[in-house]
Formats: sequence, C-alpha cells, structure tokens
Amino acid sequence: MKKLLVIRFSALGDIAMTVPVVYDLATQYPDLEITMLSRPMAKPLFELMPQNVHFFGADLEGRHKSFFGLNRLLREIHFKDFDYIADFHDVLRTQWLRFVCRLFGKKVAKIDKGRKGKKALTRQKNKVFVQQATSFERYAKVLEQLSFPIKPQFTKLDYSDFCGTQKATNETWIGIAPFAKHQAKVYPMEKMEEVIKALSERENTSVFLFGGGEDEKRQIAELCSKYPNVQPAKSQHGLAGELALIGQLDVMLSMDSANMHLASLVGTRVVSIWGGTHPYAGFLGWNQNPSDCIQLDLPCRPCSVYGNKPCFRGDYACLNGIAPSQIIKKLVGHE
Repeated sequence: MKKLLVIRFSALGDIAMTVPVVYDLATQYPDLEITMLSRPMAKPLFELMPQNVHFFGADLEGRHKSFFGLNRLLREIHFKDFDYIADFHDVLRTQWLRFVCRLFGKKVAKIDKGRKGKKALTRQKNKVFVQQATSFERYAKVLEQLSFPIKPQFTKLDYSDFCGTQKATNETWIGIAPFAKHQAKVYPMEKMEEVIKALSERENTSVFLFGGGEDEKRQIAELCSKYPNVQPAKSQHGLAGELALIGQLDVMLSMDSANMHLASLVGTRVVSIWGGTHPYAGFLGWNQNPSDCIQLDLPCRPCSVYGNKPCFRGDYACLNGIAPSQIIKKLVGHE
C-alpha cells in the first residue's frame, strides 16, 4: 500500500478547509494510506474520516519546536515510509520537512498560494477584482501534482454521537460567532448586540454564542445575562461536541473565521460577514452560498487577504456600514 503524508499547520480554519479534500482523497483512493500531519487541536476534525486516514499531532511549541524538533518529528512519523509528501502550507517549517523528504527520494508537491493574484485583489489602487482559486482547489491541485486527482464529492461529517442537548422539532437554533483574530474581520459588538437582542425576542428561538478566549467568554457571559434565550455554546466533548452542536443549528452567523469553516463541515448554512477581507480571496466555507455573504461594495475592499492589516481609512466603514437589520433579515428572512 502506498503512503502519503499531508502537511498543514496554521490556524484551525485553514486546517478545517483541508477536510473535504482529504476525505475525497481517502474515499476515491481507498488503497492509499494517508497521514494528516497538523496541530493536535485539529485531531477531532479527522476522527470521522475513512479508515485509511490517520492523524499525527505536531507539538510545534514543545518537542517539535526549532530545527532539532522538526528533525525529531520526521523520525517520529517514520517519514522514510512515505512515498508522497503533500505540503498544503508552504512555510519555513514545511519547506524544511519537504527538503529532507526530497533528499530521500520522496515525491513532493507544494501548494501554490496565488500571491500575485491576491496582491492584485487587495491593493489600494487598480485592483484586479477577480475570484481567486479557493483553498480547496489549491489543495486539490497539490494532490493532482502527485498523480491523485480528485472529484469534489464531500458533503458533511456527522458528529451526532457527541450531542448533548437535542433540539425540539418546533425550535429554531441560531449560532453566532462574533469574534475573529483581526479587527478588520469583526462586526462592531454594539451592532452585534442589536442582532442578538432581536433574535432573543423571537418565539421558540435559542441563540448560542461561540467564542474561546477569556475576554470572549466574558463578553458572552454579559450578553447571556442581559437577554433571554441566549446561552454560551458549551460542550463536554471539546471540539467534537461543538461540531455536534453546530450540526443542529438552523443557521450560523460568523465572521470570516474558523467557525464558518467548522459549520461548513457539518453541513450548516452560514451567513458570513466580510469587512476588510472578501470571498474572492478564496476562503469562503465549503458549499456555502455566496448570496449568504454580507458585505458592502466599497472601492477600498478588500484591503487584506487575511484581515491582518489596519483600515487605512481609519473608520472600518466596511463593517460599521452594515445595518443590524440587514443581518437579521438574512438570518430569518428565508422562513
């Protein structure tokens, strides 16, 4: 049996976007043994994969940190046993891993991040406003280079075995993930609170708020204390339990962030808010409808691929200009 190593570190959302591609690879090449090398936090994303998919967590802040740690990692994964290396990340760490594997005669392929096209899309003047290849397409292209072309057939994962609370048939469950790493991706909290308040007043509706950091949990607790039918998204089963909850939602409201991708993996509709970033950069969730993207048509947008650049106008008009009523209508107007 041939063996293939897939490498993707980075943030949870980026790793989540590998899931449909790895799943299709596994089902369409059942005689191929696949190992996903990623951060330990991402392991639950790969627990419902076909049996020919394995997972290895890299401790990049501990035993696998630095040049010596990466060499230790290579030994621990028995890299000499692999026939193919698919680098879905292409950063300094993975470049070294690729280099060593190539020295030992492994067939290696890396992602083309499309930097030129993304730079033209996000520059301030003379933007080239063209849809870039999605991350899913870029990952699939890596596999094609290794002679494993795939057809996009993935639908969703079922985490129902990790469910806690079950939704009643007459209930509507709405998830809201109001946070993101960068300000250019975050809808103003005072406006988001208007959305939460309006949804909390709907009959037979429960609102679940998602967030992980201590400050995020504090803000969530304050909102839950102010409005009825609003509660934090909690699970006794970690990420798998969170995915089980998301899978029961009628709709998820998310920024351009990891929760959009987590919801996509379990087949939940996502209404997404886009500020400094844009779906044209290629990061819309799997099988999500572009019409569910809420964004303003401003000549300065997008100004960033990842949202990590401050607003050069200084007013974040791309986010402040979105009315709460527009979001509410998109969330419940389809009923």
